[in-house]
Amino acid sequence: MSVLLRPAADTDLAGIGELHHRSRATAYAGLLSPAALSFGSPAAMGEWWTERWKWERDTHRLTVATVDGELAGFSYLGPSAEDGLAELSVIHAAPEFVGTGVGRALMRDALPALARIADRAVLWVLEGNARARLFYERGGWTADGVSRTDSMGCDTVRMLRYSRPLRAPHVPR
Repeated sequence: MSVLLRPAADTDLAGIGELHHRSRATAYAGLLSPAALSFGSPAAMGEWWTERWKWERDTHRLTVATVDGELAGFSYLGPSAEDGLAELSVIHAAPEFVGTGVGRALMRDALPALARIADRAVLWVLEGNARARLFYERGGWTADGVSRTDSMGCDTVRMLRYSRPLRAPHVPR
């Protein structure tokens, strides 16, 4: 299987919304209530991504992964709200592509882009999402002890912050 990565186009945004909706429902099954899992719709998520991209396209990077021309995943990154940090906002793989290397390809692609923004990157992950936490830990990310309470649909959830250095520290000779 060959994963092709490319910058997202405006024509991808509806598909990104649909994929995001399906990915979220699958990844968070058992972690969120049925009402929270069904919150919104694929079309509403496409509209949300269209609006977000309109305002952040100059400061953020949206990348899509395709397999045989089919949208298989996407990543979104940019500067963090916290000064001096880059943030990996999302990596989502379509449920049928989870475990196939799509997420790893998106992660490998994201790291150099994050390093062009800052020396350290952060991401937020749902505390109970063991699969995602293991994925990030295998990618060199570490829970750094920071957490926050967030809303997902109608549920209140605890999010954990993961971080990782992006550049090797300078060692004087």
